[in-house]
Amino acid sequence: MNFPMPTLRVTAHGLALEDVPLTTIAATYGTPCYVYSRTAIEEAFERYRTALPPERAEICYAVKANGNLSILRLLAARGAGFDIVSRGELERVLAAGGEAKRVVFSGVAKGAAEIRRALEVGIGVFNVESAAELTRIAHIAREMGRRAPVALRINPDVDPKTHPYISTGLKRNKFGIPVAEALALYRQAKSMPELELVGIACHIGSQLLDPSPLLEAAERVKDAVEQLERNGIALRHIDLGGGLGIRYRDETPPDIPAVLRALAERFADRPERLMFEPGRSLVGNAGLLLTRVEYLKHGEEQDFALVDAGMNDLMRPALYDAWHEIVPVVPRSGPVRRYDVVGPVCESSDFLGRGRELALEAGDLLAVLSAGAYGMAMSSNYNARPRPAEVLVEGAAHRLIRAREPLESLWALEQ
Repeated sequence: MNFPMPTLRVTAHGLALEDVPLTTIAATYGTPCYVYSRTAIEEAFERYRTALPPERAEICYAVKANGNLSILRLLAARGAGFDIVSRGELERVLAAGGEAKRVVFSGVAKGAAEIRRALEVGIGVFNVESAAELTRIAHIAREMGRRAPVALRINPDVDPKTHPYISTGLKRNKFGIPVAEALALYRQAKSMPELELVGIACHIGSQLLDPSPLLEAAERVKDAVEQLERNGIALRHIDLGGGLGIRYRDETPPDIPAVLRALAERFADRPERLMFEPGRSLVGNAGLLLTRVEYLKHGEEQDFALVDAGMNDLMRPALYDAWHEIVPVVPRSGPVRRYDVVGPVCESSDFLGRGRELALEAGDLLAVLSAGAYGMAMSSNYNARPRPAEVLVEGAAHRLIRAREPLESLWALEQ
């Protein structure tokens, strides 16, 4: 089978991630369990890092995709900066050894305490998304006796051709500042001594498979930069966001180095440094969710494989009707049935996959592929279910990078 995950292999003992059999992971750490390939993450990052020289481009990993400290640490060691959207993500980056000065703080509703903490540790830039936010940052910077580095995130009104829930660059989306309003807001920011104008930002959406909307957005950003320059406003960087997609089923993902080089060509005559904020394309196909079949239920109209992982562990199928390949860890011969693979959560939307052709028995292990991004990061304790363990593999070695939550942790903060 041609798996979307590059380090997943078929062996005589079933599926292995790198050189570690998934049966070994299940026996050691239990199920459900997230398993990640260090090699896949590092190779994905290298595709970004080597596409453009470091003096030309900064690669800032989008922490929201997967914020495990071990993953952040290995990316920091490879030279990544970080794109964050909350104080919690900022503290994760700092705890993992990331440099505050290489942090981009995005997000539409930054709280006052978040802004203060970011100024306190000296982050690289705030991506500002509204006039009200700009005013708040200036006020807090003045109170603290600091200058806040800011870039304005513009909304170019470009259709990213992706799922509407992860589209961020259209007029109807909550993100960014309309291009027509950007010049006036830049002038306002320039007049505020508490602010240091350092850049401009744009991000149009996630799971982008066609690079043409990115190139269109880049042209609109360049027009804005040139307009700013004509009005005496010089910038140091141009942040083109992230969002490049991966293969989940039969998609053809974009050629990352080719897309980056094409974007860089649009700005070949500009002195500003470029910034990119990949998330899913670094970790999505580096991870899987390992789950075990508890029961098989054969109904009059539908057969169900009832597994121990649910929508609380992997939200994407319920939230986006997203497809994740589901494969047996140890294939078996026998009758193939068309199963809905569903979890233990008391919701009809609790499914990991529908209509999957599988030969199964109770107790079998299943691997839900391409779950390294927005898997554990979006998990919850719904139905009072502890979140799963996380494991990182490297060659034939494996280690626990997040323990399974004990039940007592679910009510530890309650009275």
